Amino acid sequence: MINLLYLLGGFISGVLLLAFFVKKNYTIARSIIIRQPKSLVFDYIKLLKNQDNYSKWATMDPNMNKTYRGTDGTVGFVSAWESPNRNVGKGEQELTNVIQGERIESELRFFRPFTSISHTSMTTEVVSEQETKVVWTLKGSMPYPFNLFTWFMNFEKAICNDFDFGLKRLKDLLESNTSGA
Repeated sequence: MINLLYLLGGFISGVLLLAFFVKKNYTIARSIIIRQPKSLVFDYIKLLKNQDNYSKWATMDPNMNKTYRGTDGTVGFVSAWESPNRNVGKGEQELTNVIQGERIESELRFFRPFTSISHTSMTTEVVSEQETKVVWTLKGSMPYPFNLFTWFMNFEKAICNDFDFGLKRLKDLLESNTSGA
């Protein structure tokens, strides 16, 4: 029995030591080209309420409880959500920086099913007069020892798939509405 406890203790110590060397920070970025002028694309994405029209997470529970504080498209605006769906949970997104026509930045705070804070940005770049590149980025960290889970689940791939889904919907939405969504 003592040998089993030593073996178990050694295994747990090894796992915790391994987690010490696994990266904690992550940056995920995806992009798409939209056939619309940059000003039109930026004016649409700077409004957090519009994310309900293209975000993967909004489609997971269309009946989630949503609340808003402040003036959309300006620093300090908060979009909050709560859902019984474990994949959606409870959280809020606050606009922290708006560089008109170029970039929005926000802090993404999750309260349930887990607690975390990440930072997102969406940037627009001119490709041509009628084409805009949108880059959606997420930066965050997984605290020790939970960072070890990134080895067992492909966290970054899952987020990339969700971003690709959202960007494709954004492209379809903006390109199908020539008057500016």
